[in-house]
Amino acid sequence: MSPAPPTASWLVESLLDARKRTLEIVADLDDRQLMGPRLAITNPLLWEIGHLAWFQERWALRTLRGEAPLLDQGDRLYDSSAVPHDTRWDLPLLSRQETLRFMARVLEKIQERIGGGRRELTPEETYFHLLILFHEDMHDEAFVYTRQTLGFAQPELTSAPGSGIAGDPGAAMAPGDVEVPGGPFFVGATPDLPFVFDNEKWAHPVHVEPFAIARAPVTQREYRAFTDDGGYRRRAYWSDGGWAWREREGAEHPVYWRADGGGRWSRRRFDAWVPLEDDLPVVHVNRFEADAYCRWAGRRLPTEAEWELAATGPAPGKRGNGTKRLYPWGDEVPGPGRANLDAARGGCVAVGAHGGGDSPYGCRQMIGNVWEWTATTFLPYPGFVVDPYKEYSRPWFGTQKVLRGGCWVTRSRLIRNTWRNFYTPDRRDVWAGFRTCAVRPRAGARRFGL
Repeated sequence: MSPAPPTASWLVESLLDARKRTLEIVADLDDRQLMGPRLAITNPLLWEIGHLAWFQERWALRTLRGEAPLLDQGDRLYDSSAVPHDTRWDLPLLSRQETLRFMARVLEKIQERIGGGRRELTPEETYFHLLILFHEDMHDEAFVYTRQTLGFAQPELTSAPGSGIAGDPGAAMAPGDVEVPGGPFFVGATPDLPFVFDNEKWAHPVHVEPFAIARAPVTQREYRAFTDDGGYRRRAYWSDGGWAWREREGAEHPVYWRADGGGRWSRRRFDAWVPLEDDLPVVHVNRFEADAYCRWAGRRLPTEAEWELAATGPAPGKRGNGTKRLYPWGDEVPGPGRANLDAARGGCVAVGAHGGGDSPYGCRQMIGNVWEWTATTFLPYPGFVVDPYKEYSRPWFGTQKVLRGGCWVTRSRLIRNTWRNFYTPDRRDVWAGFRTCAVRPRAGARRFGL
């Protein structure tokens, strides 16, 4: 989003847009599908959409404005920090229609309190309204990968009129690596932004050694070579934790891949099987799989500091005040030529697409298309101070791995170079892939000066 504080009218429009996306994602599902099977990596969607409304009420009405709850049992039903995950299928949830009415009632009250854009908001109001907006955006992304996990049809979204998975016509890029000079770098967000999550605070100095990083994420073609070479059966390529996971799960290939015989593979995209698309990034692989591929290829994953430097470049943004650029291409908001976001293309695109979004060093698609695993464990930055939403980051430090960059369904108003996603290394349901680094900088890689 823009570094300027958002207007009240922008917030109202954005909250309505997020709710439209939420309702579109679940509109075609029947009551049985809204509950779904009891899985450790999903929530019942009926519970989750009710949780969205409860979260908005908690922060924008109750916490910010001291209003009484609209549901007597709301906390007992929808507080994700207090309601154990495995019990969410057994709760006396509101019916579908009751849940939708609750969602509408909460949003209407928030619109009334904002005042329809006719006044300026205080910094506190801005913070809490952005919090509930981005919370819904993140859940909407989770709803889409839940549909993928459960094999439901691809949702029909108004911003994605066609499947759009073939990439830009004629999209091309030079293969291989770019070399990024080392030196001092500030990792993390700067205080000039109207909202960042607590785990991004604040920019702090690190020293980065010179490194060579791939221009693009690993493709399905490249990952298929690892799979065809028996990569899943060769212990030498796997960490101890990764091998234990592989044996426990019986994993022989990416979770949604299927061997069709004759060396051919297909993958499940929502409820349909399609042949592998050579030039699209591999997706739905976990951190263990990404690390094993790197060992097979004689490569490694970037640290998150390396990833952010490769995305941001050493120069300050165009604002001219020493702050960092928001996106690889600068400070201008993401557009169709720069990044695959907002589900506008209906899925991943070829790794050569969106050349207008290249980073200063020549890395492509560091924002959008596919989340990228890094080598870094999710930990607080120096001087970390928890935000009012205490459950967002602090409970997960030390147990998760960092991902960067966003994916095809991530909202453009949410993502930026400093945004940190985090999941346990066994998760392969999310829209995650990876790019690699040379173990040592390669001679002859294209060089960019500081």
